Amino acid sequence: MNTFLILDGMNLVRRIHAAQPNQDDTNGLKERVKSACTKLLKHHQPSHVAIVWDGNALSWRKALYQDYKKGRKPMPEALAEALPALKSYLAQHNIASLEASSEADDVIATLATKLAGIGGQAIIVSTDKGFCQLNHSHIRQWDHFNQTYMTVEAMEQKLGVEHKQFIDYLALAGDSGNKIPGVPGIGPKSAVELLKTYRSLSNIYNCIDKIGAKQANKLEAGKHLARISYKLVQLQIGMPLNANLKQFRLPQT
Repeated sequence: MNTFLILDGMNLVRRIHAAQPNQDDTNGLKERVKSACTKLLKHHQPSHVAIVWDGNALSWRKALYQDYKKGRKPMPEALAEALPALKSYLAQHNIASLEASSEADDVIATLATKLAGIGGQAIIVSTDKGFCQLNHSHIRQWDHFNQTYMTVEAMEQKLGVEHKQFIDYLALAGDSGNKIPGVPGIGPKSAVELLKTYRSLSNIYNCIDKIGAKQANKLEAGKHLARISYKLVQLQIGMPLNANLKQFRLPQT
């Protein structure tokens, strides 16, 4: 079975850079990232590996909702300048880059889903909880910084909802990290209570006449934002990849 290690490039590299921001010379960063990649390869023993990077094109999410990810700290200038040399250095050590046109998340989700669909095993290296919506027995998520798998069961326990309700939950409660609005006035606790009673976002709105007036008014006022949020949090799994699996195969030792 092919095992594909898929690295969320900026999620990994920004965390590594932030740990030692004053040592932002290119060579130091290259070595720290290479060391992390070597550790990942040794631990997971994949047949294929790719590091996926965000692109500069306008994200479809940003086009849908202008405030998406608004206020996020820009990439440190020293890190931005170091990226081309870092990508080249990793390629020299058999870790090929895959460039997304805009957001890497959808490309990662597409890559993992396609591989799982042909019987392969995908391991996504990222701390982004959004990947937990990819509930497939052949797709797992590894948190490199805590050296543990991020499981659906752990996320269910953390959020207080079932896996199939993750997207509905975020559509209601929002996601402050990505500036996904959710329904104003409906926080995590209310979202959980509503989903326990009504099971899904669509059923909540179908049964709105059974909900208390104060909460019903918030839901009605925020219906448009709930719909937008529902779209924003969903990973796309049909992105064009313009790549071949063999490009990412590791040399056999």
